[in-house]
Amino acid sequence: MPIETSLSPLAPWIEIKTTQEDWLKADPKLLGAMLTQLHLIRAFEEKVLELAGEGLVHGPAHSSIGQEGGAVGSIVGLRATDQVNGSHRGHHQFLAKALSYIAPELDPLADFNAPLSDVLYRSLAEIMGLEPGYGHGRGGSMHLRWADAGALGTNAIVGGGVPLAAGAAMAHQRSGTGDVAITYFGDGAVNIGATLETMNLAAAWSLPIMFFIENNGYAVATKVEEVTREIRLSARGLGFGIPAWKVDGMDPLAVHLATQAALEVMRAGKGPTIIEADVYRFFHQNGPLPGSAFGYRDKAEEEAWRTRDPLEHVAREMIARGLIEKDDVLKLRQRCCDEMARHTEQLVEPDGNRRKVRASMWPNTDFVDVGVRGTLPVFNPQNICEMEAQTGAMRPVKFVDAIADGFHNRFAQDERLIIFGEDVHRLKGGTNGATRGLAAAFPGRVIGTPISEAAFTGVACGLAMDGRYKPIIEFMYPDFMWVAGDAVFNQIGKARHMFGGTTDVPLILRTKIAMGTGYGSQHSLDPAGVFATSAGWRIIAPSSPYDYVGLMNAALSGTDPVLVIEHVDLYQREGLLPDNLDYIIPLGKAKVTRQGSALTILTYSAMVHHAHDAVAALGVDAEIIDLRTLDHASFDWDTVGASIRKTHNVLIVEQGSEGTSYGGRLADKIQTDYFDWLDQPVQRVHGRIASPTISKVLERAAFAGKRETAAGIARVMAAKGEALDAALIASIG
Repeated sequence: MPIETSLSPLAPWIEIKTTQEDWLKADPKLLGAMLTQLHLIRAFEEKVLELAGEGLVHGPAHSSIGQEGGAVGSIVGLRATDQVNGSHRGHHQFLAKALSYIAPELDPLADFNAPLSDVLYRSLAEIMGLEPGYGHGRGGSMHLRWADAGALGTNAIVGGGVPLAAGAAMAHQRSGTGDVAITYFGDGAVNIGATLETMNLAAAWSLPIMFFIENNGYAVATKVEEVTREIRLSARGLGFGIPAWKVDGMDPLAVHLATQAALEVMRAGKGPTIIEADVYRFFHQNGPLPGSAFGYRDKAEEEAWRTRDPLEHVAREMIARGLIEKDDVLKLRQRCCDEMARHTEQLVEPDGNRRKVRASMWPNTDFVDVGVRGTLPVFNPQNICEMEAQTGAMRPVKFVDAIADGFHNRFAQDERLIIFGEDVHRLKGGTNGATRGLAAAFPGRVIGTPISEAAFTGVACGLAMDGRYKPIIEFMYPDFMWVAGDAVFNQIGKARHMFGGTTDVPLILRTKIAMGTGYGSQHSLDPAGVFATSAGWRIIAPSSPYDYVGLMNAALSGTDPVLVIEHVDLYQREGLLPDNLDYIIPLGKAKVTRQGSALTILTYSAMVHHAHDAVAALGVDAEIIDLRTLDHASFDWDTVGASIRKTHNVLIVEQGSEGTSYGGRLADKIQTDYFDWLDQPVQRVHGRIASPTISKVLERAAFAGKRETAAGIARVMAAKGEALDAALIASIG
């Protein structure tokens, strides 16, 4: 018989229920603030549903009616500098944090002051998509952010806000403030990879974050027990060593007590916590009808939960203690309803027997693209220097060593810089050597991560949005962006615009093109074409050590996320660097690396060198432009346009596969804007349809190199009536 030993989890798992003694001991001011917030949020949500029923809320109206106790109980005792974020059903969390920030000691018998009233007005306007809202109507119901109040932003991607809150928690941890972050999500998000990855990462790094699970029993119409065996969702904490509390979310005082216990853990530097609050949404997933109207719940279940209404629970206990009269509760309810009616009248007006939004409340349509990205930084002209203008001594340096040298220089000057990635702190500078010596020189700022791109990319996003740090992420291979796709595109790429153009995301994502290394389809992507379709990203692709340092210096000075594309073919290639590495090459400046008049070759990264080799071998009078900056917003049309007007022929050269090609949109733009200057359609060199695979011959056949560039040049010249020697073209390898 084997020996069996019962094992105990590392962290405690506790259920908290209040007693009558707890209610008798509770601070009257705390209970009064809870009751007032509960009624304000309830009246607010009822008004949202009313307006949604009239078609005046464009988009969803995910009501939190019934769930207010979890948000109010957990937030009412926070510091103003603590932060929260939430999910698509997050009105109550946003309002609880905003109200606590404006009026931390709400009195249920007092009139509402102007700042409190403004919170309700701006929140309602935002949900209706109107100009007075916090995001000027851009965020709507699911993207509510007010950074001053510690409301980091609700999130329409289920589980999407969880890693971002961990980033905020990391900022608190590193700054030593003792502040915490709370991320709210539902039963549906508990089983999402990014949520579980973030729990593991937060525990490993002891981040002061609370994972607050609002377990309302349903993901839309699917019951919790249909999708998981362990329906006590706070049990998830045991697997990560995170202490957890389970509590009745319809009892705001119980939630408050659990939160206070969790805060003691987090503020003491002991890492993350979990609270699971059992709550119930009184209405359907979206809109003003109950769930029973859709057949997945019955009326008896709904009625049973309504008898546990958190508003009535708190009022009943306060009346029993003589802290408030029943009539005062009714008056509070009426004041809240009147307040919301007044704000509604400010936003809508009669339209026959219906209502419509006041025309003056809509955002100006000119605002549609404002704030997709920030403005590029303006540099002192004395700091801008191309290599040809350097007057001091230059030294030969390998490309990969230039990356490391540049980072050492910047890290020494800017304590806000932090780099994340798998093995970046080991192996003499990660898998490529690009972070050589950084971990030893800057302890605590070079962070080796678990294999969890979804989590650490989201953490970096939250850290960047916090504003106190500038994170740098390394993806070992660009294909991993699909693993972290939500954080990369839905969060980082959209945050500034989504929240009204007010949110900086100063973040660098480094990755490499690895075609030709035999790593196959899932490690061989050129990401430029994919990232170029995400408007919030800027993209640079240096082809020399000198350009890498100068462009990285510029990127680190900005407020936007920047994708930095490296290439394995360049890592061991030498170039020249000056001793002073503080020079700048501004984003948006292409470089003519070879003058010519017969055709314009537009290219980037390692393909710049293949283009030079092909042109030299063929003896063609071609002008080669190293684009360097690839995003459409920063594209250097002055340099490119001048070349097109000179040569009248264009060849776009890139290495990656046709399906994810960067050049297709560029070619379309050139043919649209420079049609009268072109002697022939824009020609292109790119890889084949499929991604490169493992077989050496098939891999080489899949991507473009010097041979394909030469063939592309020959096509352009043939269309000009100048045929090149076929044998010469075939001889170029």
